[in-house]
Amino acid sequence: MTALTLVLAVPTGRETLWRMWCEATQDWCLGVPVDFRGQPAEDGEFLLLSPVQAATWGNYYALGDSYSSGDGARDYYPGTAVKGGCWRSANAYPELVAEAYDFAGHLSFLACSGQRGYAMLDAIDEVGSQLDWNSPHTSLVTIGIGGNDLGFSTVLKTCMVRVPLLDSKACTDQEDAIRKRMAKFETTFEELISEVRTRAPDARILVVGYPRIFPEEPTGAYYTLTASNQRWLNETIQEFNQQLAEAVAVHDEEIAASGGVGSVEFVDVYHALDGHEIGSDEPWVNGVQLRDLATGVTVDRSTFHPNAAGHRAVGERVIEQIETGPGRPLYATFAVVAGATVDTLAGEVG
Repeated sequence: MTALTLVLAVPTGRETLWRMWCEATQDWCLGVPVDFRGQPAEDGEFLLLSPVQAATWGNYYALGDSYSSGDGARDYYPGTAVKGGCWRSANAYPELVAEAYDFAGHLSFLACSGQRGYAMLDAIDEVGSQLDWNSPHTSLVTIGIGGNDLGFSTVLKTCMVRVPLLDSKACTDQEDAIRKRMAKFETTFEELISEVRTRAPDARILVVGYPRIFPEEPTGAYYTLTASNQRWLNETIQEFNQQLAEAVAVHDEEIAASGGVGSVEFVDVYHALDGHEIGSDEPWVNGVQLRDLATGVTVDRSTFHPNAAGHRAVGERVIEQIETGPGRPLYATFAVVAGATVDTLAGEVG
């Protein structure tokens, strides 16, 4: 504490004293330029940051689909809870992450129910799109995307809207089509991460996977979904998560190998709802939700989406990843972090 007080109190030689403090504690501080190996350097271009520092020195952008917007978690923001709306919830995990840390900047909560990855790319720079921004002073981006590209809603509807027992392959007969969509999404995902990196090159990009929504070992049917159907759906989610994790690892390895800044990391939330899946005594995910009973039974769009408790569980996994980091040193550009003033950060908020 004495050393830090001296640094702040004596303008002359402040950088030298700060450098001495950081070298002595091996806890590199903001304001100490380093080379690509993380060693202090007079003309250093980079900053070596702790995982939390690397996530919180700037703005935070939250992108994605309904699993990120909070559809199903209630307490929706005005104007978003309408037909065709984004259904952004105050209980969604991006809000919980923003509350967990003292970000230097602000949260831009852009995730939207129904969003597809390819549609994000098609609408680049269009007003109201999730990629209509350029914020180099962004330190954190979370993105959960892909479920709609794979047609999970349609898959589940096909699984459920069938004659029980007589159409037992309604689920698994979709496997080939899903695999083709997964293969196609690989290219979409590559382009998405590239676009996000262009807009926020120094940011930690956390790709959030999808949770398992049915018990690991189902003991019976849920509506028309047999136990084997539920296991197959679980396995499909897990396989997609693995595809995302592998693609993320390649991106981050490329950043590390090139001595780049920022990161791309995967947040595994597959087991986030363990013990609280659909059909449990205390579910953290919505089961079948029915509405419009006066005009005919309709399955609500929030069906099979995490509720507020589910988002808390997912948020805990995101926070854990923020604090753990990618398992390698994290760097940001010295000039960019130094330029993250209050006015600059506010001016870049989407």
